[in-house]
Amino acid sequence: MRVELIQRAANALFDVPDEMHEEIITLIDAVTKDAEPQAPNLGAAFGEWCWLVYTVEGDVIEVLDVGCAR
Repeated sequence: MRVELIQRAANALFDVPDEMHEEIITLIDAVTKDAEPQAPNLGAAFGEWCWLVYTVEGDVIEVLDVGCAR
């Protein structure tokens, strides 16, 4: 699967503390392993401190937003 971050999600990723990047990357990795090619679908994944919102369309996961509790 291919992962794309929309600009808003990319900007948010740069705003989270550096130590939280690994958790967000882990969430993205988990989503790519779980998501099956399907019709557009809104989903969310939550870690211990971080979260992300995404859609799946075909073989593309589009990350719409990311964030962390600080």
